[in-house]
Amino acid sequence: MNKLLIVGTVAFDAIETPFGKTDKILGGAGTYIGLSASFFNLQSAIVSVVGDDFPQEYLDLLTERNVDISGLEVVKGGKTFFWSGRYRNDLNSRDTLDTQLNVLADFQPKVPQDFKDAGVVMLGNLHPLVQSSVLDQMETKPKLVVLDTMNFWMDCALPELLEVIKRVDVITINDEEARQLSGEYSLVKAAAIIQAMGPEYVVIKKGEHGALLFHDKEVFFAPALPLEEVFDPTGAGDTFAGGFAGFITQSENVSFENMKNAVIYGSNLASFCVEKFGTERMVDLDKKEVMSRLKQFKSLTQFEIVL
Repeated sequence: MNKLLIVGTVAFDAIETPFGKTDKILGGAGTYIGLSASFFNLQSAIVSVVGDDFPQEYLDLLTERNVDISGLEVVKGGKTFFWSGRYRNDLNSRDTLDTQLNVLADFQPKVPQDFKDAGVVMLGNLHPLVQSSVLDQMETKPKLVVLDTMNFWMDCALPELLEVIKRVDVITINDEEARQLSGEYSLVKAAAIIQAMGPEYVVIKKGEHGALLFHDKEVFFAPALPLEEVFDPTGAGDTFAGGFAGFITQSENVSFENMKNAVIYGSNLASFCVEKFGTERMVDLDKKEVMSRLKQFKSLTQFEIVL
């Protein structure tokens, strides 16, 4: 079976939106990516770290979803990474209220032996040095390396980020981050500048306005499904990345044409993520719902035109 190696935080989140607030709940980029990728026919493993305050039920949840956690280190006496944030009324902007790195501060990733030959590596949002360390441990060159990052690393670790960007095939970032990384406001120009940094493919996420995929001079646009309610956007980008990487891993096809499908699969799964707080919707989700909404995506974009 095809292998996907996932690198990213496994964490606690406390979230506040106009619709309510939570205490500490399951979160982290690695968690969302793993849950999203579990809807595909593949083997996956998460490389991350938690403290011994991390509940066994959360570990069991990942295992039940066929996610290998042998690379998930549990630090005795340590505390799990914690993030707290408040979303504004438009749900597109948020304020970070608290960030506690805890065990993440000294994290040295260890790739499980069985996944050092993984065909696809999904580098979720983490320090660029951690992402590079994982690539250094791979014994077989992956068919595809996907990188997700954010403006925080552009602000405080740009040289290290640029080094890891040179080593990846696909980068997924949002429109604001693409503009910051490239110094260009036009997303078409921004994508071209970022491609020149190393990645062949650039995916720019635009939240409720869909996602763009760039390769050379080719561009593909995938809409976001119009939803009656968006409850909590936390983890939507990571869920998108998990769906994108999961589909590529399952299909073993890294062509531009197939990546179009991967973008749709990622967008489809992300549309579920935002319907409840945190990972709640992804935990309850079943494959029938996924396939049903995929048909909605298809009807949303299909049309006939006489030229």
